[in-house]
Amino acid sequence: MTETGGFAVTTGLELRGMTVQQDLGVAFGLVVRSMGVVKSIGAGFKAMRQGEVSQYTELLEDSRRHAIDRMVENARLLGANAIVAMRFDSSEISQQLTEIVAYGTAVVVRPAG
Repeated sequence: MTETGGFAVTTGLELRGMTVQQDLGVAFGLVVRSMGVVKSIGAGFKAMRQGEVSQYTELLEDSRRHAIDRMVENARLLGANAIVAMRFDSSEISQQLTEIVAYGTAVVVRPAG
């Protein structure tokens, strides 16, 4: 479970110690990113060698965080105070553009018991 500004997000189907009072449906956050020409050239040279291509790793980590932030914002607009069953999906739109989406079920939870 991750706390995002006091907002619980989990890949699990439930939050331990909490009861789901209301299911508000799907919340999502979408980001489309480009590495940019200069970084792409550097990453291309690095990809010719073996090992991690840190430029792409940093871009994807940043994009996932941004997508989560947008998903949480979307869930708050729905009236949720948590997200369960969170997942990521990604695809290439072109050679230069990558789409990252974070999605999950927006819920209202309260402490169990």
